[in-house]
Amino acid sequence: MRIEQIYTGCLAQGAYFIESNGEVAIIDPLRNPEPYIKKAESSNAQIKYIFETHFHADFVSGHLDLSKKTGAAIVFGPGAKTEFEKYEAKDGETFSLGNITIKVLHTPGHTPESTTYLLLDENGKEKAIFTGDTLFIGDVGRPDLAQKATGLTQEDLAGWLFDSLRSKIMTLPDDVIVYPAHGAGSACGKNMSKETFDTLGNQKKMNYALRADMTRDEFIKELTDGLLPPPRYFAQNAMMNKKGYDSFYEVMDRGAVALDVDAFIAKADSTGALILDVRHQVDFVKGFIPNSIFIGLNGGFAPWVGALIPDLSTPILLVCPEGKEEEAVTRLARVGFDHTLGYLKGGIESWVAAGKDMDTVHSIDVPTFQGIFNENPDVPVLDVRKPGEHDSQHIVNAQNFPLDFINDNMSEINKETAYYIHCAGGYRSTIAASILKTRGYHNLINVQVRFKDMVTAGFPTVEMACSKS
Repeated sequence: MRIEQIYTGCLAQGAYFIESNGEVAIIDPLRNPEPYIKKAESSNAQIKYIFETHFHADFVSGHLDLSKKTGAAIVFGPGAKTEFEKYEAKDGETFSLGNITIKVLHTPGHTPESTTYLLLDENGKEKAIFTGDTLFIGDVGRPDLAQKATGLTQEDLAGWLFDSLRSKIMTLPDDVIVYPAHGAGSACGKNMSKETFDTLGNQKKMNYALRADMTRDEFIKELTDGLLPPPRYFAQNAMMNKKGYDSFYEVMDRGAVALDVDAFIAKADSTGALILDVRHQVDFVKGFIPNSIFIGLNGGFAPWVGALIPDLSTPILLVCPEGKEEEAVTRLARVGFDHTLGYLKGGIESWVAAGKDMDTVHSIDVPTFQGIFNENPDVPVLDVRKPGEHDSQHIVNAQNFPLDFINDNMSEINKETAYYIHCAGGYRSTIAASILKTRGYHNLINVQVRFKDMVTAGFPTVEMACSKS
């Protein structure tokens, strides 16, 4: 028996490859089926099942293409209604895989159809659980994502989750290994650990949601307290996972197309495409195509695209580092942005060589900002980190202007005011500056440094009660 966690850091997502005696099950696959197919081929094994723990909201799953390519059955838990062919498993139903067994545990709460898969080894012993978003390491799934689709309240779903954990999960042996769908950085929970698996026994000790003395009402209150609104793309991704979507191969054929400068301009003019620059922030601020926005591949690329570009049908043209073009199209497709129209051949260097207009973002370092701040402590500062980060510690008088909600909150700032923008390390502040510039905010100075370096340099800060967000 072989269990392999395939972890994708950008999405903080874990898919699973399980092999026994020449048969393979894939749990919660990402959009591109090729890595799973190649892994099975290298083991001289056949993919038999594709198990989905629930309708994912933070990425488009790869069940459809993987099933078409391999003939493997798509399996969801009880209550999962789709517009494509799949097998809806019953609670307690078992599936044989080589010499092992996978048992369905219906664990509603994160969503109504949420299901945990229990792996029984060759001797019938409980070996591992694949919990999806039911149980994370250090946390549990948020209960508010399925509200609109079901008519249930987040309190209703949180109550279901409490019952599922107590009746289906916590009754299992302590040595069972917990393999969740996400880790730290995912918006599917509040306080997930950086660890990506653990024993159930340790989670019973460490995870607040599994406290033995916790009442149902206490669980509901603690789970629903401090929830920030989910990213806008979540609902759209969930619908794609229910209804279906274009083949990954079609998306790649459309998007991984090299366009010379003239063709790039013509395509932008004819389609109104958004120009997305995915280079490193240090390179972007030095020069970029006017009215393009920055979201770099080096950070949490796909989730930020999903959070900041409201419509998945938005046509996109890419400016990439050389050799990163297919990666960019792939990572966009993971969160449902299927309308990439091509990329700038030769990258930004070809744009410069053609003598086309460029724009820049004025960026400064810590000593420069410190000199300005010491001279005028009331200088307008926008802190684009999350509310919890800001509340934990922030520069005196800094306004919290979270990047996640920048499209909703622009009316809070003035186009005539010169703002100094910072985050934790320069990535989010550069994204914010690029978006604000496209909306006519040009009096911006990007403090492209680490926040902890400002603290070390002696900037006066305020510490507040830490938020749960």
